[in-house]
Amino acid sequence: MAQSVTELAEALESVFDHAVVDGNDDELFASGYLRGHFDLVVAQLEMEGQQQASTLWVALDDALNKTRDELNPQDRQHVQNMLARLRERAIQLESA
Repeated sequence: MAQSVTELAEALESVFDHAVVDGNDDELFASGYLRGHFDLVVAQLEMEGQQQASTLWVALDDALNKTRDELNPQDRQHVQNMLARLRERAIQLESA
């Protein structure tokens, strides 16, 4: 079943929550950094009336690419790992 951006964002909260509760320092940092971008992108898409979940990934990738120089290579990799977890969870949700 196709989800809206809002539904997908709500469903993915558990990935961020898990990193906060059970993650190490690197995962906690990556979760916080990515969560800020994620929430901003979701809000922008909602304001624009974009509700297709697929637009979330394009917009999030774009936002992260624009700010890639903010992070050192190690931190960038931690953020990419967290992003991969989000995508994996989204795929699981879509196939459920």
